Amino acid sequence: MRVLLSVPVIVSGKTTSKEDFQEETRTLVVNAHGAMIALAARLASGQEIMVSNRATQESCACRIVYVGNLQGGKTQIGIEFIKPSPAFWRIDFPPDDWVVPEN
Repeated sequence: MRVLLSVPVIVSGKTTSKEDFQEETRTLVVNAHGAMIALAARLASGQEIMVSNRATQESCACRIVYVGNLQGGKTQIGIEFIKPSPAFWRIDFPPDDWVVPEN
């Protein structure tokens, strides 16, 4: 289940040119397995990065699983937690069998 949630995070690691980077951003979408974020740093699918939740000061190693197109100087990046971390975002996700009732 994906949830539109803006969480302030700090992302760090190495760019595709092997330069260290650290960038503040916010999540666009989160789920129990990771998130979608927008970054100016140039990254590639499969790279590992660190994501720090600014509200909790907790950090988690993540892998890039999606790299979108560059728009407005930033790229949408899909990340997944390397180790399961469903509580990282500090929200309760609906169960897998949850269905929105139709009117």
